[in-house]
Formats: sequence, C-alpha cells, structure tokens
Amino acid sequence: MASETPKEPLEAVEKTVKTIKDPPRAGQDVTHNGTPYTTIKEGLAYILVPHGIPTSTDPKVPKEDAEKQSVFYNPIQQFNRDLSVLAIKAFGEDLIAARELKAERYRNKEKQQQQKKNTKRKLHGSEDAQQQGNDVNQDNVNTRKRKRGEDGRADDAVTVSDPKTSVDSQAVSTEVPEPLESRVALPGTGASPELPMSATEGVSVAEQTVSHGNVSTFGGTADKSGEKQDTPTGRKPSSSARKPEFRILDALSATGLRALRYAQEIPFTTAVTANDMSRKATQSIALNVKHNGLEDKITPNTGNAIAHMYSFVGTKGYEVIDLDPYGTAAPFLDAAVQAINDGGLLCVTCTDAGVFASAGYPEKTYSQYGGLPIKGPHSHEGGLRLILHAVASSAARYGVAIEPLLSLSIDYYARVFVRVRKSPAEVKFLAGKTMIVYSCDSGCGAWQTQFLARNQPREGKDGTMFYKHSMGQAPTAAPMCEHCGRKTHLSGPMYGGPLHNPAFIKRILNYLPNIDRETYPTTDRIEGMLQTAYEETLLSDVPKRNKSNRKGKDGGEASEAFIPQTGPAEIDHHPFFLIPSALSKVIHCQAPSDSMIRGALRSAGFRVARSHCKPGTIKTDASWADIWHIMREWTRQKAPIKEGAISEGTAGWTIMQKALSNEGKDDSDYAADEGGVEVAEGNGSETGGKDGTAGAADATNGADHDHGRTPASRGRKYEVVFDETLGKEKEGKKLVRYQLNPRKDWGPLRKAG
Repeated sequence: MASETPKEPLEAVEKTVKTIKDPPRAGQDVTHNGTPYTTIKEGLAYILVPHGIPTSTDPKVPKEDAEKQSVFYNPIQQFNRDLSVLAIKAFGEDLIAARELKAERYRNKEKQQQQKKNTKRKLHGSEDAQQQGNDVNQDNVNTRKRKRGEDGRADDAVTVSDPKTSVDSQAVSTEVPEPLESRVALPGTGASPELPMSATEGVSVAEQTVSHGNVSTFGGTADKSGEKQDTPTGRKPSSSARKPEFRILDALSATGLRALRYAQEIPFTTAVTANDMSRKATQSIALNVKHNGLEDKITPNTGNAIAHMYSFVGTKGYEVIDLDPYGTAAPFLDAAVQAINDGGLLCVTCTDAGVFASAGYPEKTYSQYGGLPIKGPHSHEGGLRLILHAVASSAARYGVAIEPLLSLSIDYYARVFVRVRKSPAEVKFLAGKTMIVYSCDSGCGAWQTQFLARNQPREGKDGTMFYKHSMGQAPTAAPMCEHCGRKTHLSGPMYGGPLHNPAFIKRILNYLPNIDRETYPTTDRIEGMLQTAYEETLLSDVPKRNKSNRKGKDGGEASEAFIPQTGPAEIDHHPFFLIPSALSKVIHCQAPSDSMIRGALRSAGFRVARSHCKPGTIKTDASWADIWHIMREWTRQKAPIKEGAISEGTAGWTIMQKALSNEGKDDSDYAADEGGVEVAEGNGSETGGKDGTAGAADATNGADHDHGRTPASRGRKYEVVFDETLGKEKEGKKLVRYQLNPRKDWGPLRKAG
C-alpha cells in the first residue's frame, strides 16, 4: 500500500501541469491562467472547452445538455464543416492551378515579346552599321576632295576607316535590359519577380507593389524601416517565395473551429482571419490558435463582420469567405461580394428554414431574400433558389456574376458554395435566369415557371455568336391551374439557373476514397448526398462539359485539372422535384412505389433522378401533363380508386375526369385536352409550354425544350408501362443518401448569448 500512495498525487500533478504550449491531444485537461479546460478534437484541429460544459460529440445527447455546449461546440454541424473543408480544398486547387497556368501564359507572352524586340534591335543595329559605314566613306571622299583642291594632288596617306571597326566602336549594345516588371519583387505576395501579379489577379503591377505597407524600388524592395532588401535580377526565387496567396475569412468564427480546420487541413492556405464581434470569443479563438500552434497562419480579429468586409472594398480581399451565422446570412451578402477577390469562393449557410422554406412569413422572406417562398413539399428546393437569388442580386449591383458550384438543403439549414467573377458582361444574363413560379399549392401541386427576360443566341454578320437580351412575354400561366382548375399562387422571383456544377462535385467525390475516415467521420453521408446531387445534374438539357477550355503546359486540354465554368445563359428547365405519395393523395389512390413511377417515366423516354433534399422524391424532365397521365394509368392498371373516394369538384375529381373525356380520341385531341407542350417551329416557343416545367424558358435560351425527347414528352398519347425493374436504381454500393434524426427535437441549437 505504501508504494501505491504517491500514484494518485502524481497523476493529478501530471494533469494540472498541462498547458496550451503542450502538444494538443483529444480528451486531455489543460490549465491556462488558472482556468481548467478539456480538449476536443475535430478533424485535425483542437479546441479548448471550459470544465463544466458538456463535451460529448454524440448528437444523441439530450437537448438540454446540447444547448449548454452549443456556444463552444456543436457536433451536429460537423457534416457542414467536413464538407466545407473538402469543397474549399477542391476549389483552391483549381484556382491555384488556373493562376499558375495564367502566369505561365503571361511569361511565355513576355518572352515572345522580348524576342521580337531583340530581333528588331538586331535588325536596326545592322541597318545603323551600314548607314554609319556609308557615312564614313562619304566623309573620307569629301576630305580627299578638299585636299586635292588645296594641294592639287591626292593624299595617299589617308586611309579609309574600316566600317566594321566603326560600327563596333559606335553602335549601341543590342542587349535589352530587363523590363521593370521582371525586376520588381512583390513584397508579401510570394509572387515571382519574373511575374507581375497582374497576370494572376488582373491588377496592375503598380497597385500590387504598394501592398502590405511596402514600397517597391528598382531592383529591390524597401520595407517600413527603409532598409533595402536585395532582389537579384535574373535569379529565379525559391519555390517557397513563389507560393501563391490563398486567404480565407471565417467571418463569424465563435471558437475558431472552422478557421483552425481550414489552416490545418488545406495545405495551400496562406492566411486565415477568424473574426467575431465578441471580445470573449476572439480571446477563445486566440487561445485555441496558440494551442494548435497556428499563430503564423490564423489572425483573430474582434469586430463587426460587415464592417470588416467593407474595409476591403477597392482593395485586395479574400479568396474564400465563409458565412455561417445563426439564422440568415442576408445582412452579410452585400459586404461579402465586395470583399472577395475575382474568381473567389463564397460559402453561405442559412439556418432560418422557417423563413426561406415556409409560407408562414412571406413578408419576412421577401425582406430577407427578395422573393416569396414556394409552398409544397419542394419548399426547401425553392429556398435554395431564393438564397441564390439574394446572393446574385447583391453581386450584380457591383458587376459581379455568380456561379453555384454546390447548393444543398441539409437537415434544418441550407449551404451553398458560389464562385464569383467580376464580369459585367455575365451580369447581363441574370434577368434571363431569374424566374417566378405559378404554384398550384392548394390543388394538384403542379407548377409553371416564368423567366423575367430572355437570353437569345444570335449569329452576327461575320459568323460570330452573341446573345440578345430582351424582355420576356407574360403571362405563361392562366390564373387557374390547367390540370385541376384551382387557383395558383405566385412565388419568387428566385434563381432559375443550375444549382450545381457537376465537375466540382466529381472533384470532391474523387477525394473520398483516400481520405482518413477518423478525420472525416461523416464521409459516408458526404458521399451519399453528393452522389445524389450529381445525379440531379444529369437532367440538364445542356451537354456536359467534360473538357475545359484551358490548355495545359504542352498545349493540350487540361480538363481534369480544372473545374469548367457553366454557361452564363444556362437555366434549369426542371427546377423542382415531386413526390409520388403526394400525387396519390390528390386522387385518393394507393401510392405507387418509387421504382414503379421511375420505370414508367423511363419506359416513356423521360429522364429521372432523385433529389438530395428529401427521400422518396423524383426529379424528371416530364411535363405535368405526362405526370398526371401516368398517375391516371396507375389507377387504371394497378390501383383502382374506390367508388365515392373523390368528391365532385375537388382537384382529384377534375384530373380524373380528363381520363374519361380522352377515351376514344386520337393523339392530337389528347394533346389539346391535356394541355400538352406547344412547341413552335425553330428554337422554342415564345408563348411557352403548358407543361409547367419550362414555359418561357424555351425562348429564354433559344433551346428546344423537347430536344432528345420521345413523342411522349410532347403530350401525345402513349402506352404507360410500370416496369419496376427498369425503375430500380443500380448501385454498386449502398449509399447514405439521407440523414435520419438521431434524437427527439433534433435541430439547431441555441444562439450564443
């Protein structure tokens, strides 16, 4: 017993002596300034949580305990953070590769120009030499003539100077001095002295050389102390000196966990700013930064996030800005789009699903996002488009265009990743990608879209293609639903372009087989959700861009290295999903299985996919006329409606009456009664189709909405086959596509007080 007595005190002493300077380790106790902390690890980052605060990383813990830890750590958001790290990494690799390629092209262009100058100088040098030789000969002749005039004889002692000797002694050196740009080092930017930052940022060298408080000098730089730093010309800097800048702003950082993970897990990150308006929060951030040994990368900042971002207006900002507030991100968007560099990434989270995905507060939705919400099972998908509309509208005021790379409805919040470009020319397409929706939310659930303007491709006299921007024709829908006769409601305006960039999603999916699952424990869910989102893009009428227009070092295509840009005029003709069980509820019949409906649609020639938003959903390019035709066939072939189940005058009764009225009619009569798509000759119908999927969208981009379709898609009568085998999804592995709530009342935690 005597030998065991000192053990407990020694262990206690060992625990108390741990400080923030010690290597971090999950679960260890750390004491700093007399305050004890517990260490939590997520990813490769560690954060310190004061004793007495629950530190469970299990989302199934009781909600009252979860609320206590919400200020310091929210395990529910780990999926968001894991996905964000991978998304920013995929984007950053593409951005840096694009900058390096642009820099290489700039150097090659400069080299070619220099060679041309040298050739011209050599040519001028030979011409000058010949002229100088002629001048010397002429001078000698004149001298001899003068002497003849004086002496009456020629002076044989006078020798003619050798033209070559004269040229060598008088000609200017043909060696061209290095241009000023190649000799000026860019302090603090890590750029090569051979490469002005204008090659990668579109900013002049003069503007870049005064950054970071340094003043460039000829052949070197002078720092604030006035000491000149040698920058030898003609010498290539080391690879570390040429490291490109990649700066990230965590605008609402709280404990700084996101900033810590970005600095640790994204290897090319050069600087991270962790901002919070709470001084207590930034003190916690500074403590965590020191504990992780990242003082050289992360800078805590106490201040208003909006004011901080506005301070970068007109100057060089960030490559990535992450907005992850409690509630809506709308107040931060205007400042964010001005603080982000050209070609940067804006990451936005909105947790106020009760506003952007609910019809309970339409006035609030409009004030926050500039549009009205859509009512129905697809309300969250409509919410994504409202958020993108708010981002696009804020950016367009400053000549900035957006391109959604990934837009997800996750649990109780929305998360979008948007690439921004300073391009007033692309901003002109925004009206043609903004739509309003006529929604039959009180009847059959059908919808029709109306785009505010049209972006029509035209061919110029010289054969070049350009876009004509014009106003859209209205309305594309009657006040009453054409399928059930009920009143429709107006939603939007909202973003009508593609929600995802398939190449970007593929880039992230390619990471997953090789990442450490202990670092990214939500890998399975990331894979399932991204695979589902990728399948949504397969409905696009626009051919996939598998190749980039950027060239590699050898002049070949660099398709795998870059994320190609989606066309500025591209729109989504099939913006929302449908749920077969909701359709069955309208006509009071037994609900078909998902595979039955998918099989019927595919056998008719339509494309079908899931939606990442909800399980049991279907996204298709079929018109609403075709969808209701298939549902009527379902009741006729598989699940007859019980007599008296549908009351006269209801939406379902009106829909089923069309089945009786179409008996014995030919295809043309069927199409007229069904309100089939009216496709005009040429590039789409200006009046829009009556199918509720595109409307004026056909004329918006000048594409035939029926491209690649079977006659079934034109509202004609066709045989419906419920092929369950055809409708089954063939998956090589089981994917976790949708999250199940781990406990009762699971959702957003309490806002920090």
